[in-house]
Amino acid sequence: MFRRPSLKTVRWRPLEGEGLEHLTIGPADGASIRASSVLIGERGGRPYGARYTIDCDTAWTVMSFSIDTTDGRRLSLASDGNGHWRDMDGTALPAFDGCIDIDLAGTPFTNTLPIRRLGLKPTDGTAKLIMLYVPFDTFEPFPDCQNYTCLEDDRFYRYEAKDRSFTADLPVDEDGLVMDYPTLFQRL
Repeated sequence: MFRRPSLKTVRWRPLEGEGLEHLTIGPADGASIRASSVLIGERGGRPYGARYTIDCDTAWTVMSFSIDTTDGRRLSLASDGNGHWRDMDGTALPAFDGCIDIDLAGTPFTNTLPIRRLGLKPTDGTAKLIMLYVPFDTFEPFPDCQNYTCLEDDRFYRYEAKDRSFTADLPVDEDGLVMDYPTLFQRL
């Protein structure tokens, strides 16, 4: 069983190109979890600099997130926790109905969200999820089908794109944070 989140800072670097992520995660407002991060890198040969904040309830369900880039782009969305999203003006975004978790392309942290929220065991089989995916080249989100399987209790998980174009076995620490993301990221 993963431990209750306390204030923690971790860093990852991409395995290709230059970059760095500095993430701080911990309790916020006594009843929720906040992850705040600054990262630089490149995606598709295009450099980026971004800061993001993700707020979750105590069950690790994403309630809101925001991303600001150094070139002036911003994306902020909020969820009811049941797969219904809206922008910060309150406009419903039905294209994302059914998406509970998010996946931000430039970070391994967002793999922690379904890992912690679902609490999968090896006997549970594969969880098939629809993620609200945000690519770091366009910042235009879209639904993306992904699968998660627990290979070893609280220690090792398999991430797989639904179309099987990409699979990674992810070791995690006592907080469910990715230690190594083969071909993409390494924890410092």
